[in-house]
Amino acid sequence: MKSIKIALALILIIGFFSCKETKTNEALTLNETTTYNYTHEVVIPDMVIPWGIAFLPDNSILVTEKEGTLIHFKNGKKNSISGLPEIEVQGQGGLMDIELHPNYKDNGWVYISYASAEGEGKGANTAIMRFKIENNTAIDKKLLYKATPNSSRGQHFGSRIEFDNEGYLYFSIGDRGNRDVNPQNIERDCGKIYRLHDDGRIPVDNPFVKDRNAIKAIYSYGHRNPQGMVKHPETGKIWTHEHGPRGGDEINIVESGKNYGWPVISYGINYSGTKFTDITESPGMEQPIHYWDPSIAPSGMEFITSDIYPGWKGNLLVGSLKFQYLNRCVIKNNKVVQEEKLIEGLGRVRAVKQGPDGYIYVGVENVGVVKIIPEK
Repeated sequence: MKSIKIALALILIIGFFSCKETKTNEALTLNETTTYNYTHEVVIPDMVIPWGIAFLPDNSILVTEKEGTLIHFKNGKKNSISGLPEIEVQGQGGLMDIELHPNYKDNGWVYISYASAEGEGKGANTAIMRFKIENNTAIDKKLLYKATPNSSRGQHFGSRIEFDNEGYLYFSIGDRGNRDVNPQNIERDCGKIYRLHDDGRIPVDNPFVKDRNAIKAIYSYGHRNPQGMVKHPETGKIWTHEHGPRGGDEINIVESGKNYGWPVISYGINYSGTKFTDITESPGMEQPIHYWDPSIAPSGMEFITSDIYPGWKGNLLVGSLKFQYLNRCVIKNNKVVQEEKLIEGLGRVRAVKQGPDGYIYVGVENVGVVKIIPEK
């Protein structure tokens, strides 16, 4: 009997260490990454809130400043672009994102998102405009979209801009701080992702064009405040991230007509610490592919397609306003399996863009535009 007990004990001990080793190996596989040394260089200094970044074919850079200035940085000099629309600087709103038309070399179209006071109601709401630049002046301006009504609230304007492989224009508008009315109602602007033709026309296959009362430009709804949007380099799908409240920042892959749940479902709570919902999932509402709790306050988003950074190709970069770092996300099967903090403590990361030279450029508040350089 004693020998049997000893044998059983040995089996349990061996089994314990075997299980422990298996779990450790699984964890190592999950967290496996190539950490690469890097440094950074400030290429455009002295900017307060560099909200959006776009690279022109001659490698010069367009950068938006939230307070309403569009900078053309070329040959080491900053030139301000005149002739912009009237921009309302209100809370989180101002001059926000900038994006070039996919065929910019042929047509010269530049797209911006900004807070506009035009239209119904006091305050402002998010607008999308396109124009061309000639002699440092915006010309041929056309307003493509203006959310209504205006609001005097300062929260949640969005707003990012992206084109897909077919040339459709996507943009985001936050819920404008009115979570109980806007995000779940397709008859109202705000808390949505929108899709247009490049000239502002409504695509005939948008999901709600046949709904008599719906806003026809809406592509998806149930969003809080999406300040990250990027096209996946392989699938062509539009990925977004959005601010949660206290916790519950999300990454989503946007699909036509889908409801992303805000504020019915959420992984966050009120800033006061109280709950506004008891559920994190519900039939007919999409789950995020990833969420952060605590919140990192994400802004800016980019996939790395460059070979310049060993081990980073295919990774997703997300800026953190709250914790002041650039978050490198390792993606496997549309899931974030590992994260690493880059340029930690440099400042609030607002914008992220891969340049035509393959380097990553980051807009950092009260610093400027920073280039991430791998050390050889």
